Amino acid sequence: MNNSHQPIGIFDSGIGGTSIWKEIHQLLPNESTIYLSDSKNAPYGQKTPSEILNLSIKNTEYLIAKGAKIIVVACNTATTNAIQHLRNNYNIPFIGIEPAIKPASLNTKTSKIGILATKGTLNSALFEKTSSTLNSEITIIEQVGEGLVELIEEGKIHSEEMTNLLEKYISPMLEKGCDYIVLGCTHYPYLQPQIQKIAGKNVQIIDSGEAVARQLKNVMSEHNLLNNSKTQSSNIFYINKEKSVLENILKDYKNAKTEFLDF
Repeated sequence: MNNSHQPIGIFDSGIGGTSIWKEIHQLLPNESTIYLSDSKNAPYGQKTPSEILNLSIKNTEYLIAKGAKIIVVACNTATTNAIQHLRNNYNIPFIGIEPAIKPASLNTKTSKIGILATKGTLNSALFEKTSSTLNSEITIIEQVGEGLVELIEEGKIHSEEMTNLLEKYISPMLEKGCDYIVLGCTHYPYLQPQIQKIAGKNVQIIDSGEAVARQLKNVMSEHNLLNNSKTQSSNIFYINKEKSVLENILKDYKNAKTEFLDF
């Protein structure tokens, strides 16, 4: 049975994964999408591995019930803690998110890269495994972005509180000579302009959104899941908390529909 017309499923601990959705929508505009924002349980990064796994299973089963042909785990913490289990237990492809420390390590001139991520990502076995493959001369300065996801979820991206936290987290990386800062949470690209202002023009800030979209397209092509028709795509965003912040982020996308989910 050809299921190429079915939607791409995407889930995150909140609205941050919309940064990934935007890259996907730009690359694959004909594809319909279903996005699940589990904002009620954000951030995942402060939860235990078993809690993260159970929430990821719940999100996955909801998206499969909605007809998802492939699922993007648009959350670094959920990827690092749950994606292997999901791949082992569900009969559809999964695309995960990893912090872009590999490209940063290949391009750094100072051999020092900073990573801003959640506690759940930095403490995970997958992140440790990825880090261990880097050149031994590379120094990684890790920083837990405590409080950042909560402020983004509350729509306080440009608040004084956000500015103070970012300066607190970014300054030590700069003092230690980092010339790359990796954003290890899908919420954080919404903070990139502020981080760039603090870091200065000589520091490169990277995330994995574009690479994830390309990987998604490649995997869909391998599994004959690409929708080649020219029919109008639908993009539905489910959220289990107040919709206004999500709607503001999506205000430029006329074919994006938000719905409250009692989930």
